[in-house]
Amino acid sequence: MSDVPVIEAWTGEHATRLQAALRMSNEDFAAHLDVATRTVAGWHANPAITPRPEIQQRLDVALERTSAGERQRFEALARPMSEPPSASDAPHQLYAAIAIVQKGDSVLLVQRRDSASLAWQFPAGIVKPGASADIVAVHETLAETGIHCTVRTKIGARLHPVTGVYCAYFHCDYLAGEAENRDLVENASVTWAPITSLTKFIPEGALYPPILETLGGSHV
Repeated sequence: MSDVPVIEAWTGEHATRLQAALRMSNEDFAAHLDVATRTVAGWHANPAITPRPEIQQRLDVALERTSAGERQRFEALARPMSEPPSASDAPHQLYAAIAIVQKGDSVLLVQRRDSASLAWQFPAGIVKPGASADIVAVHETLAETGIHCTVRTKIGARLHPVTGVYCAYFHCDYLAGEAENRDLVENASVTWAPITSLTKFIPEGALYPPILETLGGSHV
Protein backbone atom coordinates (compact mmCIF):
# COMPACT_ATOMS: atom_id res chain seq x y z
CA MET A 1 0.00 0.00 0.00
CA SER A 2 1.37 3.44 -0.92
CA ASP A 3 2.15 6.00 1.80
CA VAL A 4 -0.46 8.62 2.57
CA PRO A 5 0.59 12.00 1.10
CA VAL A 6 1.06 14.82 3.61
CA ILE A 7 -0.78 18.07 2.93
CA GLU A 8 0.75 20.83 5.06
CA ALA A 9 -2.15 23.21 4.43
CA TRP A 10 -5.28 22.24 2.52
CA THR A 11 -6.63 24.58 -0.13
CA GLY A 12 -9.78 24.43 -2.23
CA GLU A 13 -7.66 22.94 -5.01
CA HIS A 14 -6.35 20.13 -2.79
CA ALA A 15 -9.86 19.41 -1.52
CA THR A 16 -11.42 19.17 -4.98
CA ARG A 17 -8.51 17.00 -6.10
CA LEU A 18 -9.40 14.59 -3.28
CA GLN A 19 -13.05 14.77 -4.32
CA ALA A 20 -12.14 13.85 -7.89
CA ALA A 21 -9.93 10.99 -6.68
CA LEU A 22 -12.86 9.63 -4.66
CA ARG A 23 -15.18 10.11 -7.68
CA MET A 24 -17.79 11.84 -5.52
CA SER A 25 -20.38 14.46 -6.43
CA ASN A 26 -20.46 17.75 -4.52
CA GLU A 27 -23.30 16.43 -2.36
CA ASP A 28 -21.59 13.10 -1.62
CA PHE A 29 -18.26 14.74 -0.80
CA ALA A 30 -19.97 17.26 1.47
CA ALA A 31 -21.70 14.42 3.33
CA HIS A 32 -18.39 12.50 3.50
CA LEU A 33 -16.76 15.47 5.26
CA ASP A 34 -19.89 16.57 7.16
CA VAL A 35 -19.80 20.05 5.62
CA ALA A 36 -22.35 22.04 3.62
CA THR A 37 -22.60 21.43 -0.13
CA ARG A 38 -22.05 25.15 -0.69
CA THR A 39 -18.65 24.75 1.03
CA VAL A 40 -17.57 22.22 -1.59
CA ALA A 41 -18.97 24.43 -4.37
CA GLY A 42 -16.92 27.28 -2.93
CA TRP A 43 -13.73 25.24 -3.28
CA HIS A 44 -14.44 24.79 -6.98
CA ALA A 45 -15.15 28.51 -7.38
CA ASN A 46 -12.03 29.57 -5.46
CA PRO A 47 -9.27 26.91 -5.54
CA ALA A 48 -6.91 29.16 -3.52
CA ILE A 49 -9.22 29.37 -0.49
CA THR A 50 -7.94 27.89 2.79
CA PRO A 51 -10.54 25.84 4.71
CA ARG A 52 -11.00 26.39 8.45
CA PRO A 53 -8.75 24.34 10.81
CA GLU A 54 -11.53 21.90 11.76
CA ILE A 55 -12.25 21.22 8.08
CA GLN A 56 -8.52 20.81 7.46
CA GLN A 57 -8.59 18.02 10.05
CA ARG A 58 -11.57 16.35 8.37
CA LEU A 59 -9.74 16.45 5.06
CA ASP A 60 -6.68 14.88 6.72
CA VAL A 61 -8.83 12.03 8.02
CA ALA A 62 -10.56 11.57 4.64
CA LEU A 63 -7.18 11.33 2.91
CA GLU A 64 -5.87 8.85 5.47
CA ARG A 65 -8.87 6.60 4.84
CA THR A 66 -8.42 6.45 1.08
CA SER A 67 -7.46 3.25 -0.69
CA ALA A 68 -4.13 2.86 -2.47
CA GLY A 69 -5.85 3.38 -5.83
CA GLU A 70 -7.59 6.52 -4.63
CA ARG A 71 -4.27 7.90 -3.37
CA GLN A 72 -2.69 7.23 -6.74
CA ARG A 73 -5.49 9.18 -8.43
CA PHE A 74 -5.08 11.97 -5.88
CA GLU A 75 -1.37 12.28 -6.60
CA ALA A 76 -1.93 12.03 -10.36
CA LEU A 77 -4.22 15.04 -10.14
CA ALA A 78 -1.52 17.16 -8.52
CA ARG A 79 -1.33 19.60 -11.44
CA PRO A 80 -2.65 23.07 -10.54
CA MET A 81 -6.22 23.40 -11.76
CA SER A 82 -5.42 26.47 -13.84
CA GLU A 83 -3.15 24.43 -16.11
CA PRO A 84 -4.55 22.15 -18.84
CA PRO A 85 -3.10 18.69 -19.47
CA SER A 86 0.09 18.71 -21.48
CA ALA A 87 0.76 16.66 -24.59
CA SER A 88 3.03 14.39 -22.55
CA ASP A 89 0.21 13.28 -20.22
CA ALA A 90 -1.19 9.78 -20.37
CA PRO A 91 -3.49 9.42 -23.38
CA HIS A 92 -6.45 8.39 -21.20
CA GLN A 93 -6.35 11.63 -19.19
CA LEU A 94 -9.19 13.52 -20.84
CA TYR A 95 -9.43 17.26 -21.43
CA ALA A 96 -12.81 18.70 -22.42
CA ALA A 97 -13.86 22.12 -23.73
CA ILE A 98 -17.38 23.19 -22.72
CA ALA A 99 -19.39 25.96 -24.39
CA ILE A 100 -21.82 28.08 -22.37
CA VAL A 101 -23.63 29.69 -25.32
CA GLN A 102 -25.88 32.59 -24.37
CA LYS A 103 -28.62 34.06 -26.55
CA GLY A 104 -30.35 36.88 -24.73
CA ASP A 105 -31.91 35.39 -21.60
CA SER A 106 -31.37 31.77 -22.71
CA VAL A 107 -28.50 29.28 -22.73
CA LEU A 108 -27.93 26.38 -25.11
CA LEU A 109 -28.25 22.81 -23.74
CA VAL A 110 -28.02 19.32 -25.19
CA GLN A 111 -29.58 16.18 -23.73
CA ARG A 112 -27.12 13.27 -23.61
CA ARG A 113 -28.42 9.77 -24.30
CA ASP A 114 -25.75 8.10 -22.16
CA SER A 115 -26.20 10.09 -18.96
CA ALA A 116 -29.08 9.52 -16.58
CA SER A 117 -27.83 11.67 -13.69
CA LEU A 118 -26.72 14.65 -15.79
CA ALA A 119 -29.11 14.34 -18.73
CA TRP A 120 -28.97 18.00 -19.76
CA GLN A 121 -25.50 19.40 -20.38
CA PHE A 122 -23.71 22.14 -22.26
CA PRO A 123 -22.19 21.37 -25.68
CA ALA A 124 -18.71 19.94 -25.18
CA GLY A 125 -15.86 18.30 -27.03
CA ILE A 126 -12.60 16.51 -26.28
CA VAL A 127 -9.46 18.62 -26.75
CA LYS A 128 -6.82 16.59 -28.56
CA PRO A 129 -3.08 17.29 -28.17
CA GLY A 130 -2.13 20.44 -30.07
CA ALA A 131 -5.73 21.68 -30.36
CA SER A 132 -7.01 24.96 -28.90
CA ALA A 133 -9.77 24.47 -26.32
CA ASP A 134 -11.71 27.61 -27.29
CA ILE A 135 -11.78 26.55 -30.95
CA VAL A 136 -12.94 23.06 -29.96
CA ALA A 137 -15.79 24.59 -27.94
CA VAL A 138 -16.98 26.58 -30.97
CA HIS A 139 -16.60 23.74 -33.47
CA GLU A 140 -18.32 21.14 -31.27
CA THR A 141 -21.24 23.49 -30.64
CA LEU A 142 -21.80 23.81 -34.40
CA ALA A 143 -21.35 20.08 -34.98
CA GLU A 144 -23.80 19.10 -32.22
CA THR A 145 -26.44 21.82 -32.49
CA GLY A 146 -26.10 23.79 -35.75
CA ILE A 147 -25.42 26.96 -33.74
CA HIS A 148 -22.63 29.34 -34.70
CA CYS A 149 -21.06 31.06 -31.71
CA THR A 150 -17.96 32.94 -30.68
CA VAL A 151 -16.04 32.83 -27.39
CA ARG A 152 -16.50 35.91 -25.24
CA THR A 153 -14.33 34.81 -22.32
CA LYS A 154 -12.99 31.80 -20.48
CA ILE A 155 -15.06 31.25 -17.34
CA GLY A 156 -12.58 28.93 -15.67
CA ALA A 157 -11.46 25.32 -15.41
CA ARG A 158 -11.66 22.44 -12.96
CA LEU A 159 -11.34 18.70 -12.53
CA HIS A 160 -14.92 17.48 -12.81
CA PRO A 161 -16.00 16.18 -9.37
CA VAL A 162 -17.76 13.12 -10.81
CA THR A 163 -15.77 12.14 -13.90
CA GLY A 164 -12.31 13.47 -12.97
CA VAL A 165 -12.02 14.96 -16.49
CA TYR A 166 -10.23 18.31 -16.76
CA CYS A 167 -12.87 20.76 -18.04
CA ALA A 168 -12.38 24.26 -19.46
CA TYR A 169 -15.53 26.40 -19.60
CA PHE A 170 -16.09 29.19 -22.15
CA HIS A 171 -18.80 31.85 -22.16
CA CYS A 172 -19.90 32.16 -25.78
CA ASP A 173 -22.14 34.59 -27.69
CA TYR A 174 -24.74 33.32 -30.15
CA LEU A 175 -24.07 34.38 -33.76
CA ALA A 176 -26.47 32.52 -36.04
CA GLY A 177 -28.34 29.28 -36.73
CA GLU A 178 -31.38 27.35 -35.55
CA ALA A 179 -30.89 24.88 -32.72
CA GLU A 180 -31.21 21.29 -33.96
CA ASN A 181 -29.93 17.89 -32.89
CA ARG A 182 -27.13 17.08 -35.33
CA ASP A 183 -25.68 14.21 -33.27
CA LEU A 184 -28.44 11.63 -33.03
CA VAL A 185 -26.09 9.00 -31.63
CA GLU A 186 -24.91 11.01 -28.61
CA ASN A 187 -27.82 13.39 -28.03
CA ALA A 188 -31.56 13.03 -27.62
CA SER A 189 -32.47 16.70 -27.87
CA VAL A 190 -31.25 20.31 -28.06
CA THR A 191 -32.93 23.35 -26.51
CA TRP A 192 -32.55 26.97 -25.49
CA ALA A 193 -33.20 26.96 -21.73
CA PRO A 194 -34.20 30.14 -19.87
CA ILE A 195 -31.29 31.17 -17.65
CA THR A 196 -33.74 31.70 -14.80
CA SER A 197 -34.71 28.01 -15.09
CA LEU A 198 -31.25 26.57 -15.68
CA THR A 199 -31.13 24.64 -12.41
CA LYS A 200 -34.36 22.87 -13.37
CA PHE A 201 -32.39 21.32 -16.24
CA ILE A 202 -29.05 20.85 -14.46
CA PRO A 203 -29.04 20.56 -10.63
CA GLU A 204 -27.18 23.46 -9.05
CA GLY A 205 -24.85 21.06 -7.23
CA ALA A 206 -23.72 19.66 -10.59
CA LEU A 207 -22.98 23.07 -12.10
CA TYR A 208 -19.56 24.71 -12.03
CA PRO A 209 -20.42 27.67 -9.72
CA PRO A 210 -18.78 30.41 -11.84
CA ILE A 211 -21.22 29.54 -14.67
CA LEU A 212 -24.15 30.83 -12.61
CA GLU A 213 -22.14 33.89 -11.61
CA THR A 214 -21.29 34.60 -15.25
CA LEU A 215 -24.89 34.21 -16.37
CA GLY A 216 -26.14 36.55 -13.67
CA GLY A 217 -26.23 34.71 -10.38
CA SER A 218 -27.85 31.59 -8.96
CA HIS A 219 -31.19 30.75 -10.56
CA VAL A 220 -33.88 28.40 -9.27
